[in-house]
Amino acid sequence: MTNYATHDTDVLVIGAGGAGLRAAIESAAQGMKTAVVMKTLLGKAHTVMAEGGAAAALAMADPRDSWKTHFRDTMKGGKMLNDARMAEIHAKEAPDRILELEEWGAVFDRTPDGRILQRNFGGHRYPRLAHVGDRTGLEMIRTLQDHAIHQGIDVHMEVTIVSLLKDGGRVVGAFGYDRERGRFRLFKCKAIVLATGGVGRAYSITSNSWEYTADGQSLAYNAGAELQDMEFIQFHPTGMVWPPSVRGILVTEAVRGEGGVLRNKDGRRFMFDDIPENYRSQTADNEEEGWRYTQGDKNARRPPELLTRDHVARCIMREVKAGRGSPHGGVFLDVAWIKEKLPNAAEVIRKKLPSMYHQFKQLADIDITKDPMEIGPTTHYIMGGIRVDGESQMTNVPGLFAAGECAAGLHGANRLGGNSLSDLLVFGRR
Repeated sequence: MTNYATHDTDVLVIGAGGAGLRAAIESAAQGMKTAVVMKTLLGKAHTVMAEGGAAAALAMADPRDSWKTHFRDTMKGGKMLNDARMAEIHAKEAPDRILELEEWGAVFDRTPDGRILQRNFGGHRYPRLAHVGDRTGLEMIRTLQDHAIHQGIDVHMEVTIVSLLKDGGRVVGAFGYDRERGRFRLFKCKAIVLATGGVGRAYSITSNSWEYTADGQSLAYNAGAELQDMEFIQFHPTGMVWPPSVRGILVTEAVRGEGGVLRNKDGRRFMFDDIPENYRSQTADNEEEGWRYTQGDKNARRPPELLTRDHVARCIMREVKAGRGSPHGGVFLDVAWIKEKLPNAAEVIRKKLPSMYHQFKQLADIDITKDPMEIGPTTHYIMGGIRVDGESQMTNVPGLFAAGECAAGLHGANRLGGNSLSDLLVFGRR
């Protein structure tokens, strides 16, 4: 086909999730003519599937928190294989990005005295996740979209980019096709930002939406950019396992952050059996202390269910392989047990975990305020991706940048929950 539409712009952003929208907003704010291209429709980005919250050391739930503690937790969770400069930048800048999002209209859950409420999450020493119930990613996309449409950004929906174009070693454009109209599109530009997300659809059991087919990694690699850490795939410990039609759908870590516990078929909390030595001083050794931690007791240690995702996933699979799993090859995640502690437990669960309540009610016919959920590990995130400079997010190909999940470095060998949403804001802007 020789007939195709041509578009000229200064900056072309490929992907319209959190990283892509934040990059486009900043580009437009700097006076650059900016265009955003996406495979799907605006507002359908996989970022909306991020439920638990965005990690930032705001110190509103616990004044002991700081960027240094956040930095340490991130490095420790990543097995010290992180890009230390990226981890430092992220920890320092995340609070400002969250407050900025609030200024743009994001409505975070609040403490009784009006501060942003922050919840506990695996691997974080203090409650650090600013959240909107269990629909934080949706609120982030809504806010970024509302802010972006006033910046004069060109938006091209349902367009799939198939190759990047270079001239003299520098990226100068991209070629794609309009899936709705069956026509090709040529984009001429001075710089490209890849923000296309992960690779989860390479796996049969995954929490990722259909868009996650490694487009950005492939485009960058074929353009001569370097990839790194592609072997580091994160399996979220809690995805639905039954019925088969919904296998892999994410069960947010917020369930455990609000007091949910993991049990095997015998009803025993098996996570107490295996606590890593380097986390032992921070981890509760009894159920009562773990419960007090989730309720904000600053003197209590976190429950073992809130250890890092890789460790929890391995413990779950150990139970399954030993024959102590649930009927459908997982284990049980029980948040209904808190009715022993709270007289209004059902109301609390529905208020703090509305998406999870409706998800299990509609898809599995389970009332999570009364019965445990059946869960198991699901492919969730890739820590590796396109190698970028920690300061600027530029690849080794001039004019080509990457941000968000398709870029590597920040998370090392294992991402902490909540670091992904603040990652999008911090490095999308950069």
